[in-house]
Amino acid sequence: MHHRPWQDTSLPADTRAAELLSVMTLEEKLAQLVGLWPGSDAGQDDDADVAPMQSQVNSGSPDLSALLPHGLGQLTRPFGTAPVDPAEKARALAEDQRKIVAANRFALPALVHEECLTGFAAWRAAIFPTPLAWGASFHPELIEEAARLIGDSMRAVGVHQGLSPVLDVTRDPRWGRTEETIGEDPYLVATVGTAYVKGLESAGIVSTLKHFAGHASSRGARNHAPVSMGPRELADVVLPPFEMALREGGARSVMSAYHDIDGVPTSGDPVLLTQLLREDWGFTGTVVSDYFSVSFLELTHRVAGSPAEAAALALAAGVDVELPAQRCYGTPLFKAVQSGEVAEELVDRAVLRVLRQKAELGLLDPDWSPEPPALVDGGTVDLDPPAMREVARRIAEESVVLLANEGGALPLAPRGRIAVAGPLADDVAPLLGCYTFPRHVGVRHPELPVGVAIRTPLDALRDELPDADIDLVTRPADAADADVCVMVAADRSGLFGRGTSGEGCDATDLELPDEQGALLDELLATGVPVVLVLLTGRPYALGRWADRLAACVQAFFPGEEGGGAVAGVLSGRINPSGRLPVGVPRHTGAQPWTYLAPPLGQLGDASNIDPGALYPFGHGLSYTEFTWSDARADADAVDTDGETTVTVTVTNTGERAGTEVVQLYLHDPVARTARPVDRLVGYARVDLAPGASADVGFAFHAELAGYSLGNGRHLVEPGALELRFAASSRDPRHSVPLTLTGPERHVGHERRLRCPATVRMNGG
Repeated sequence: MHHRPWQDTSLPADTRAAELLSVMTLEEKLAQLVGLWPGSDAGQDDDADVAPMQSQVNSGSPDLSALLPHGLGQLTRPFGTAPVDPAEKARALAEDQRKIVAANRFALPALVHEECLTGFAAWRAAIFPTPLAWGASFHPELIEEAARLIGDSMRAVGVHQGLSPVLDVTRDPRWGRTEETIGEDPYLVATVGTAYVKGLESAGIVSTLKHFAGHASSRGARNHAPVSMGPRELADVVLPPFEMALREGGARSVMSAYHDIDGVPTSGDPVLLTQLLREDWGFTGTVVSDYFSVSFLELTHRVAGSPAEAAALALAAGVDVELPAQRCYGTPLFKAVQSGEVAEELVDRAVLRVLRQKAELGLLDPDWSPEPPALVDGGTVDLDPPAMREVARRIAEESVVLLANEGGALPLAPRGRIAVAGPLADDVAPLLGCYTFPRHVGVRHPELPVGVAIRTPLDALRDELPDADIDLVTRPADAADADVCVMVAADRSGLFGRGTSGEGCDATDLELPDEQGALLDELLATGVPVVLVLLTGRPYALGRWADRLAACVQAFFPGEEGGGAVAGVLSGRINPSGRLPVGVPRHTGAQPWTYLAPPLGQLGDASNIDPGALYPFGHGLSYTEFTWSDARADADAVDTDGETTVTVTVTNTGERAGTEVVQLYLHDPVARTARPVDRLVGYARVDLAPGASADVGFAFHAELAGYSLGNGRHLVEPGALELRFAASSRDPRHSVPLTLTGPERHVGHERRLRCPATVRMNGG
C-alpha cells in the first residue's frame, strides 16, 4: 500500500514531521499548537476552577465539528475534568479521536494529556503518595516503578502525555504547592524526579517537567508571585533537577511556569526557554504552557497588550503549545502571521516539534488506531489493580518519618485504651494531595464515592490493633482516662483557598491549621501521653510542643494505602525508614529558610534568631539502632577532573531488622562565593537484619564540588574539602578529608550530576 511520506515508519521522525509540515496551510499548522478542553466550562463558576482564572479565560467548549477541519494538537484532561467511568470514557475518547481524524485532511489524531502527580488523576484510579512522600522515601527505584505502572495505566486508555513530575525545589514551605515538590534539596529532587521520569517514559508516556523554572521561590510563598533570584541560585538550586531529568531521564516535554524572575515572565523568556533549554542543554522536545500562562502575559504580567501580542511573545520565547485551550495561538496568532507581525518561521519551528513528537508516539502511522489498548479483544479497564496498590503501599510505608520518640510511647501497646483526636482523624481527606482526583475534582461532587478503597486513619488503627480499645474523642477531657492519646493533625488539600494545602492555598505562617494547635495544647494539658501524627502537605512549626510530646510521626499525604502505613508504624509492625525531605521548623516565622543556607544564614552572633529547623532535612528515627564505622577514601587527593570512592560501614546493632539511610554531604571550607555549609551529594537506603553490616560506598567525582559563577558554567577549583557521612544534614557521623589538586576547571552542562552509591553486604 502506498503511504504519504509522513506515514512512512521507515523514515526518521524528523523527516516525517518536515514532510508533513511542508504541505500544511497556516490554519493547519496553528491547529497543532493548541488544545481543546471539552467539558471544562460545564456548570463552572469561580469556586469550581481547577486552573487559575479558568472561568475568566475559558471561552467555552467549541463544537468539535466547527473546530476540527484543520486538525487538533491536544485534548486536555478527558479523564481528569469530571467524574467518568474509566471504561466508558476510554470508549468515548476513541470516538472523539475518530471524529478528529475524519475531520482533517491528514487524518491526524490529537495528543491526549492528563495530570499524574499522585497517580493518574482520574476517577477510580490508584492514588499514590504525594511527591513530598517520594522524597521522604529516599528510594528512587521504587518511585520509578510507580511511575511505570502509572504510565501503563494511562497508555492503556489512550493517554499520551503526563503533566508530571514537579521539579520545583522547596524554598519556603508556606507555599501551598509544597506538597507537590519532592523536597528542599536539589540533589534529592533531581534523583527522585529523574526516576519518576524514567518510569513514565518507559511506559511510552511523554513526561512533562514543571514548573520551568523557579516557581517555588516566589516572594512571600504566594502562588504566582514574582521571584527574586540571582543567576547563581537559579543555576545551583533550581536548574539541576530539570537538567538531570532531561539528560538522564529522557523527558520529552517541559512546562513553562506562571511567575516572573526579576520582572521577566518565564513563559515569555527566550533566554530560559530557547538559549538555556535548547541551545545549551540540547533539548529537542516540546515546551507547553502552564494552563493559560500565555494569556497571563497579557492579563496578569501585562507585558503584552492583546492575545496576539501574548502569542507572539510566548512563541518567540519558545513556548510551542498553548494549553489547556485555544485563545492566543488561534485566530489572534493567525492574523498576526498574516499581517507579517509574527514570522511564520516561528510557527513552523513549533509545529515541527509537535509533529516530531506525534511521529515518535505513532500518531502519524498509517495503522494507528484510536482503540484503547485496555479494551482490545474484550479487555477491561482497572486503574487500581493490586500491583499498583502494592507499590502505593510500599511508598507510603517507606515514607513515614518518625520524628521523635523521647517518651518511648511507640510502638503502641497492643492492648489498653487509646484515644484518637483530631477533626480529620476519621476522614480520608488527610491522606490525599491536591492533585488526587477526589480533592481536585471530586470535592465538587459530594454525592460521588471516592472511587477507590481507602481507610481513614482511625479505621486503619482499629484494624491494626484489634485488641485495643480505640475511641474517637471530640473533647480533650474525654481523653483523660486513656493510656495514650493519638492526635491526628492534618491538612485538607484543595485549590485556590479551598483547603489548607494545595495550589493557591498558601499560608501566612506555619501554625497548625484550623486551630489544631489549640486542640493539641488542651490534650497535653490532660497529662495523658500524646503521640502527634501529622498528615500534611507541608511541614509545620512544632517547637512549642516538642519537649511535651511522647512521640511524633510525620507523613505527607500518603495516598490510598497511607492509613495502614501510618498505623503500621504506630503499632511497630513497620520499622520506620522515612527521612525528612524538608526540615520541620522550630518557629512559625523565620521563613524562608533552608539547610542549604551559607554560614551567615545559620544561627550566629549577628542575630538573636535561630532560623534552623527543629527536625532537619534528612532526619528520621528507627525502632532499631545503627552504628557507623571505618569511614575511608580510596584516595585523599584527586585531580579536579578525578574521582575517588568514599566508604563507610554501617551495622544494625539493634534487635530487629531496619533500614538506615546513609547520606553523604559536601563541606567546602573556602570558595569564591558564599556556599552552603553542607550540601547533599549522595545517599543510599541500606536494609539490614539484626547484627548485619554493609559497606556503603559513593563514587565522588570532583565535578560534584563545582558551583556556578553565574555565567552558565561551573567552577571546579583545587583546595580542601570534606565529605561527611551523616544521618541527617545536622547529624554527621564521620568526615573524610579530600583535597582537589591541579588546575581550575570550568565545566558546562556535560559535567557529572550524580554520585552513584553501592551497598555491599558483609559476611553471610
